[in-house]
Amino acid sequence: MYLTKEVKENIFEKHGKGKNDTGSTEGQIALFTHRINHLTEHLKKNRKDYNTERSLVMMVGKRRSLLDYLKKSEINRYRAIIKELGIRK
Repeated sequence: MYLTKEVKENIFEKHGKGKNDTGSTEGQIALFTHRINHLTEHLKKNRKDYNTERSLVMMVGKRRSLLDYLKKSEINRYRAIIKELGIRK
């Protein structure tokens, strides 16, 4: 499996406040980005997997909502996470 407990802890430790802080906005955005990248690679190999494509679109929407919330509440944290993860608007 691509998303093990250790991988999640590593993501939350790097982008959140700690490895057990799964509720921080930055940690959730980083986790969504990891999952989106994985599904994008999957769809490059399996172009007709429409269920995965739908899941990917929904996940991108959720990440976009979190990014909009962060942009509205704290612009400096938003700019930092965008730069760190390499996300473009």
